[in-house]
Amino acid sequence: MKAFSVLAVAIVLSHAGYAQHQSFTLNPDASEVKIKLNTTHELVNGIFRIQSGSIEFDRSTSHISGLIVVAAGSGKTGNDSRDKKMNKDILKVDQFTTVSFVPKTYNGTIAASGDSTIQVSGVFTLLGSPHDLIVPLQIHMDGSKATAKGQFVVPYVQWGLKNPSFLIWKAENTVNVDLSLTGTLKN
Repeated sequence: MKAFSVLAVAIVLSHAGYAQHQSFTLNPDASEVKIKLNTTHELVNGIFRIQSGSIEFDRSTSHISGLIVVAAGSGKTGNDSRDKKMNKDILKVDQFTTVSFVPKTYNGTIAASGDSTIQVSGVFTLLGSPHDLIVPLQIHMDGSKATAKGQFVVPYVQWGLKNPSFLIWKAENTVNVDLSLTGTLKN
C-alpha cells in the first residue's frame, strides 16, 4: 500500500512538472511583423510575412527556446519601387533570405491561462549577424490557442544596414517593430 502511495505521488508530481513545459507553434497565416519607419516626409508602414516559428518554454524555470523565421523579401510598404530598393540595397535578400529570432530566456511569469507579460531575451539575426535583443511580450493563452504581441525598436543602421535616405528624404536610423503571433499550444 505504501509503495502504491509513493507511486501515485510520483505520477501526480511528474504530470504537474510536465504541465509546466509547453510548445507554441505559430500559424504563419495568422501572424505578422509590422514595421514603422519615421521619415521627414511620411511615416512608412510595412508588413513582413512570418515563414515559420516554434517555441518551447517551461513556466517553472523561465527556460525558453525555439526559432521564429521571417521571410526577408516579403516586406510590403505600399510602394513597389521602395520595396525593391529595400530588398536589394538594405535587406540584401539575394544573400540573406531570412531574418530570425532565437529566444534564450524570459523574465516574468507565464500563467497557465489568461494574460501574462514577460520580457524575452534572445538573438535577433539580421543580414547574417546576430544581435542580442529583449522583446517585451503580452501573452494570452486560452486552452490550446495562444497569442503573443510585442513592440520593440531595431537600431538597423547600428546593426550594419544601410539608411535609405536620399536627397531631402531622410529616414531615422531605427525602425519600430510590432510583432503579432498566433498559434497553438501543446503540453
